[in-house]
Amino acid sequence: MKLLVVDDSSTMRRIIKNTLARLDHKDVLEGADGVEGWAALDANPDVEMLITDWNMPEMNGLELVKKVRADSRFTELPIIMVTTEGGKSEVIVALKAGVNNYIVKPFTPAVLKEKLGAVMGVAE
Repeated sequence: MKLLVVDDSSTMRRIIKNTLARLDHKDVLEGADGVEGWAALDANPDVEMLITDWNMPEMNGLELVKKVRADSRFTELPIIMVTTEGGKSEVIVALKAGVNNYIVKPFTPAVLKEKLGAVMGVAE
């Protein structure tokens, strides 16, 4: 399964990638902001899941989600938002924009595993 991780923090991208690798997801692309994330997704339409931060320069995660959902190639692409924005109103905004699941930073590997399973329809 090919995944795309978009976060302006290289440390957070590494944490997510390491967690994914422990869960046997080793085919992971990266982007440092929404612009890079979109370019990576556009060039790799076989990506099967997008994991994105919200607060990033250039193009934030919410703008990226809206751009992804507006493209007919990606209307069914599972998207998980990983962010420090943990308020109920932010979660609602993200879900309305097309996010399938939501993780608030900081998070544990178990939370990422649970959310991945939920989005992919895998029972824990």
